[in-house]
Formats: sequence, C-alpha cells, structure tokens
Amino acid sequence: MLQSRSIILLVSCILCSFYSAGQTGKLKGKVADYDEAPIADVTISIDKSDKFVLTDTLGYFEIEVPAGKRVVLRASSVDFESEPFSVTLKEGETRTRNIFLESRGTQLSTVQVKAERERGQVGTIGVNTKNVHALPGAEGIEGLLKMLVGHRNELTSQYTVRGGNFDENLVYVNDFEINRPFLVRSGQQEGLSFVNPDMVDRVDFSVGGFQARYGDKMSSVLDVTYQRPEKFSGSVMASLLGFQAHLAGGSKNKKLSFMAGFRQKTNQYLLQSQPTKGQYNPSFTDIQAMINYRFSPKLEMEFIGNYALNRFRFEPERARTAFGSVTQALAFTSIYTGGEIDQFDNTFGGLSLTYSPNKKLKLKLLGSLYNSYEKETFDIKSEYILSVVELDLGSQNLGKELYSLGAGAIHRYARNFLNANVANVGLKGTYSAGNHFFSFGGNVQHVNIDDRLMEWERRDSAGFSIPYDPFQVNMYQYFKASNQISYNKADAYIQDNILLSKNFDAVLTLGVRGVYNFLNKEMIISPRANFSFKPKWQENMLIKVAAGQYAQPPFYREMRAMDGSLNTDLKAQKSWQFAAGLDYNFIALNDRPFKFTAELFYKSLSDLVPYDYDNVRIRYAANNNGIGYAYGGELRLFGDLVKDAESWVSIGYLKTMERLLNPATGEYGDWQPRPTDGRVTFGVFFSDYLPQNHNFRVYLNMMYATGLPAPLPERNFQRRDNFRLPAYRRVDIGFSALLLDAANNKAGYYSFFKGLKSIWVSLEVFNLLGIANTLSYEYIESLNNNYSFYIPNRLTSRMINFKIAAKF
Repeated sequence: MLQSRSIILLVSCILCSFYSAGQTGKLKGKVADYDEAPIADVTISIDKSDKFVLTDTLGYFEIEVPAGKRVVLRASSVDFESEPFSVTLKEGETRTRNIFLESRGTQLSTVQVKAERERGQVGTIGVNTKNVHALPGAEGIEGLLKMLVGHRNELTSQYTVRGGNFDENLVYVNDFEINRPFLVRSGQQEGLSFVNPDMVDRVDFSVGGFQARYGDKMSSVLDVTYQRPEKFSGSVMASLLGFQAHLAGGSKNKKLSFMAGFRQKTNQYLLQSQPTKGQYNPSFTDIQAMINYRFSPKLEMEFIGNYALNRFRFEPERARTAFGSVTQALAFTSIYTGGEIDQFDNTFGGLSLTYSPNKKLKLKLLGSLYNSYEKETFDIKSEYILSVVELDLGSQNLGKELYSLGAGAIHRYARNFLNANVANVGLKGTYSAGNHFFSFGGNVQHVNIDDRLMEWERRDSAGFSIPYDPFQVNMYQYFKASNQISYNKADAYIQDNILLSKNFDAVLTLGVRGVYNFLNKEMIISPRANFSFKPKWQENMLIKVAAGQYAQPPFYREMRAMDGSLNTDLKAQKSWQFAAGLDYNFIALNDRPFKFTAELFYKSLSDLVPYDYDNVRIRYAANNNGIGYAYGGELRLFGDLVKDAESWVSIGYLKTMERLLNPATGEYGDWQPRPTDGRVTFGVFFSDYLPQNHNFRVYLNMMYATGLPAPLPERNFQRRDNFRLPAYRRVDIGFSALLLDAANNKAGYYSFFKGLKSIWVSLEVFNLLGIANTLSYEYIESLNNNYSFYIPNRLTSRMINFKIAAKF
C-alpha cells in the first residue's frame, strides 16, 4: 500500500513538472537609451536558455517566459551596456516593462538606428564618442573614423572613403555644413578639426548610399549633433600634445542651454619624431560656443560660433633619410636654410530657428557665414648629398656613407594668400503622415574668393639648374596668379521614408535632389533610393540596398589648376552608386552580443577632375577629362571578446581606376589607378581590463593597408599600377586608469574631489613597432639624367603621450 502511494506521488510530481513547464507568461516592453530614443536589434534573452528575441525598429519586444517562478533575463547590445533584470509572472499574465540602456564607453559602435525612419540605410554607422579621449591614436571624432575606414597618414584628421578624396566628404554640425581650409598642404600645418568631441551628443557616419537630404558630395557624410545640456557640467584634459576644456549648463526652466569649448594643440612634440629636424613652433587654438533658447514648446533658436587661430612656424635644420635595398643602401642628407610661416584663421557663425506648429510638421530656418583667411609663406633652401652606405656587417664603417653619388640643391619659395567667404541661407522641414515621413528643404549659397598665388621651385644639380638650358636659368616649376571670383549655387531636395509593414520590418526611402550652379549654368537632378528589410526566415538579420546619383558641383579648389588659372566652365563630377549589405546579430561566447556587417558597392564615375596629392593638399587639373569606376566591399565583426570590453576586426577591398582624355587626339588613354586606389585594408581594435579591477584598461589598434599609387615626376596626373608607396603598417597601444568614479564610489572621498564626476589618466604609445611608413616620394635626378631616385618622405616614428582628464 505504501509502495503504491509512493508511485502515485512520483507520477503526480512528474505530471506537475510537465504542467509547470507548459505554463508561460508574456513580457513585453520597449528598450531605449537615457535620452528615450528607441534602440533596435537589442537581444532580450533568458538566462540559462537559448531562447531570445530582438527589439524592432521602435525598440519594442515581446517574449514568452516560464510562469510561476523567478526568471532572469538580459538586455544586451554591442552598442550598449548589458542590463540584467528578473520577473515573476503568473500563468497567462502579460506584463509590460520598459528598459533603459547606457551607451558603451568604448571604441567605434556598429550600425545603430536613430529612429524607425532612419533605420537600415546602407553604410550608415553610429559612432560612440563617450571615451574618445582614452583611445590611442584617436584624435577627435575623425580619429575614430580613420580607424574604421583605414588611414595612411596619422598627421592629418582628413580621411578618404571608398575611393574618394578629402574634398568629397560632407560634414554637418546641427544641420550646418562645415567647410575646411583651402591652402593646407601638409599634416604639420593642419590645426584642429571643427568638431569638438567634448560637445558632441551623437555622431552618424555614412560611407556611401546616403539620402537625398544630404548635400552635394560623392563619398561620405559625417552628421554631428551637439548636446543640449540641462545642468551644469564640464571637463578638462591636458596631454603632451595640448590642452582642452569645456563648460555646459542650462537654466532651471529648461529654456536656455549653452556650451563653450576651448582647445589648444601644439604638435611640436609629435613633429620632433619626424626625420626632418629643426625648430618646430606650431600653435593651434579653437574656441567654440553653442547657445540654444526655447521660446515655447513650438519655437526655439540656436547659435553656433567658432573661431580657429592656427599658426605654424618651422625652421628646418637637417634631415637624413636612409633607403635602398639589401644589395645597395643609400642615404639622402640635406642641410636647410630659411624657414616657413603659415597662418590659417577660420571664423564660423550659424543661426537657426526651429518651428513645430504641431507634432507632424517641423520647420528649420538656417543661416551661416564662414570666413577663412590663409597665408602660406616659405623660403627654404636645402643642399643635399646622395651617398652610398656601407652594408658590410664586419666593417667598422657599417651604416656610414662611403662615397657620394651626387650633390645638388632644392630652393622652394611661396607667397600665397587667400581670403574666402561662404554664406548659406536654407530651410529644412519634416512632415509625418502615417506610414510616410517626408523630408524637404532648399539652400542658397554665395561664395566669394580672393586668391593670390606666387610659388616657385628651383633645382640645382652639380651647379646647373634643372631643366638645363645653356642660355638661361630655368625654374623647375613656377606658378603665379591672382584670382577674384564670386558665384552662387542653389539646391533643393524632397524625400519620403515609407514604412511598408506594420511591424516596421521593411522601410523604403525615395528621394530626389536638384542643384543649379549659376556660374556654369549647370542643372543636375539626382534621384536616390534606399530599401531595408528583415527577412521572415531570419529575424536577427537586416538586408539593405541603395542606388542613386551623387553629383559634386565644383568648388574653388577644383576650378583652380596647378598653375593657378581658373576654369569657371568646369562641370560637376558625377557618380552613379549601387550598394548592398546586411547586418547580422547573434549571441556567442557565454551570451555576449556580436554583430557582423557586410557591404558591397560599385560606383560609375564620369566628368572626373583629375588630381594628385601633394601631402594632404589636392592639386587639380581643372578639367573634366576623366571617367572611372570604383568597386569593393567591407566585412566587419563587432563584439565582446572579453565581457563588457568591445573589440572589432575589419577588412576591406577597394579598386578604383580612371581613364584620362587626351585633348590632342580626343581619345581616352589606358586605365590607370586613381590616387586613392588603396586595394586592401585590415584593422583590428581590441580592449581588455584587469580581471579584479575594470577601471584599468588596455586598448590596442592595429592597421595594415596596401600602398597607394605614387604620381610620376612629370606631374601630368599619370600613374602606374606597379609604382606604389610601401604598405602602411602601424600599431598603437594605450593604457587608461579610472582613478575616481563618483557614480560608483560608495565610500566617499576627500572633500577636494567632491565636485568631480571622474578622473582618469592614460599612457599612449604611438607606432609601437617603430615602423617608418612612407607618405610620399621626393624625385631627384642628375643633370645629365645618369641617375634618378625616389627619396621617401617618412611619417612619425615611435613616441609616447600622457593624458590626464577630469569631468565635473
């Protein structure tokens, strides 16, 4: 009898366990950041289970969980800190719970959705800037971008995207388009970029296939939104390379908010690591302010002002460059006289008025003025000797010069002055109507340029000028021009973001952009389309495609030829672009979120303006004699190799070629690589921390990029595929320590530090392996052309930087 009761009890327990296993409740809610912006593709998973769901474009989720017991779930995303939480539901119960996630303070985020109307655009990348100062080699927002797209010059903040050059990148700050200086020819002269990372709230970066609402460039868009602070805060940072600070605050009634930033950079310490030794005296200062006032819930006004004071003084003394092969080593030694004094002063002011009569309509009126006064003056003579170096390991003269192959001199002189004024007046608006979200706008731009150019170069070999003429002294090159030009440009656009499904799994964006250049009377219509969807068979995957035309009306830089003459009839460069990609979210390595992205692109290029790089200065041919193409792709994997420490790996391929028209024959020449034909790039970012203390972290950046084509000495925009710079290889490492964190300090600290939110220090080692990367070549030839050599111009060697920063 007792045995039968035991059997009945056992069977009852088994049946109850099966019954309990079938009991479920439903948990639903919304995931957002602390600004209440919805977050898409967040993984909601049940601990110790393989069951998970992803949030939709609006951040909503719905998941079934076991009922009758406490269940632990986790919200996780590559872009945000993971958040565990628990619920206990009754059978059949439906409960709503909203979750708020904090942005990650690490490197570069992956594809991130701002809102349902912006979701799934091909090539759009959200950039996390929370701890940008702690990352090695990332000088400002542009430094983060260069890590991802692949860079080959650590001295500049400029970047190239998918075969384009520096002038093909758009930059917006709070909807104001930002210009860059004209005459800067080297990274040493370049000051601070416009974007102040201390003031940034959100950064979105598009590497192609961007919407019609963005302006008239062919490569990329950097769209920056500044913060709108509500309470007093600030920061200060000092390093061996400069100093910066910012203050922010808002009124109690939340109508007024303001920010002001100060940055001072002196890269003297950095430049001393270059092969050319001398007296470097660079000084770059930037002052920036933003004021926002809300008159009412429907009307607000905003002002952004910036003044950049950039000075560069340089007196070179001596340089020695070793190059050659294992069978013959050479040394190029130069002694300098003279110096260089440059001045680049930039002023920007923008005023906007935003009016929202109702929840559906928003109008924004913008006006801005930009002035750039630039002065480039140098008079530098270098006397050089080219020598053969001893390679015998047993010789006492190992590494020393044995004998001279030749001697000569190079004398460069310039007195270049430019004053540029750019004025813009525009209107932008949005209108929401059910499944449609319309964007529209227009802008009128006035440009005024006063440019005076006088620049020459004389070369001497064995006492004779090159090119040699027995009857006169010839200059190697000579430019002189005086240009004054004023012109206007007008543009307009309209686009519609259409939600094609009720659960926001498909979005179609259709738009058209028109631009009219009053200078050359050219009218361009550019249609553009984007489509993204989540396939039913794989809900954690997003597939994206885009196509459209992108035209770039000529700015003054493109219209000015190398000799200083202007071509005001120059047409816009044009590009038909096609791109497709996917994002795939998955869980691996003990429930850690990962994201894989892949994209392919193709560009058909016409009316190209041929150009060559002179360090970071672009020298144009000022004609539309080129046609070309570009194609390639990128693969990126983001995730936590170490828990709560983001890492990523990126590999890209690019091929871009062009054919140049021969005016004499009227025929196009052979295909040749464009100046940005970079082929393979490979980058790795890795972060880690001490197991017992997460406040001590290490960051490692590694970059490899195949060499760019080098221009031929004739300076006729001809390049050969087999004549390239050496591959770019660089490793940077950084160590950071969070010394004070008020948010997580439970024991309290000395009263002196009570007003501080955090204090951290970092130690960076740039170019850890000491690799001598080549930026360009200096072409040297003898009087009778018995010999000619390409002397490499090197970038920086290994150096150390120290930072200390505080927030309050």
